[in-house]
Amino acid sequence: MTDHNTIDRNRLSLFCALLRSNSMHRLSCVLLVATFLLLQACDSRVIDSSIEKEPNMNVYTIEWTDLNGKPFDAHRLQGSVTLVVNVASKCGYTKQYATLQELHDTFDEFQVIGIPCNDFGGQEPGDADVIQACATSYNASFPIMQKTHIVDEELRNPLYEHLYQATGVLPEWNFGKYLIDKDGVPIAFFGSNVEPASEDIVQRIEKARSTP
Repeated sequence: MTDHNTIDRNRLSLFCALLRSNSMHRLSCVLLVATFLLLQACDSRVIDSSIEKEPNMNVYTIEWTDLNGKPFDAHRLQGSVTLVVNVASKCGYTKQYATLQELHDTFDEFQVIGIPCNDFGGQEPGDADVIQACATSYNASFPIMQKTHIVDEELRNPLYEHLYQATGVLPEWNFGKYLIDKDGVPIAFFGSNVEPASEDIVQRIEKARSTP
């Protein structure tokens, strides 16, 4: 399966190379990059996975590592619904930490898991202490995993590779959200611009929770 993020970046790099002949063209390239990043940040996608369940799709069987580098037992998530979010401390969407915590506290058999990533705009440059301090400033206490990679296919976290294979999509910016059912199967993706308390997300959580 071709990585659409890689395709977009390759096209953008090629176009910029063609514009480097003088300063005016370089300015045009800067404006193009800024526009490209703005469009990436305004990701309002809501995508339901159409892939049928398979036993090997259970993301709760993958090795997870918490923010402090210790093993996180994802098996304990089995039987509950999970929203996995790639978080960042210096993003316009960072305020979603607060609503994600509210969502985390609203439902039984449901949790939010944050996964820091610096791939999008370099907006998660800090270490574990900085990341935890940011979450705490929004009163967020849901579990946060170790900082990871998403965009680079060779460095990509196995969890995100699994999410990509199951849904066919990757985040285009910080605070992309994957909904995972009780069996550990990714069932939906929501772009950064989709608010955690939106009807799109809440209805799917309720449906996933009510499904045996």
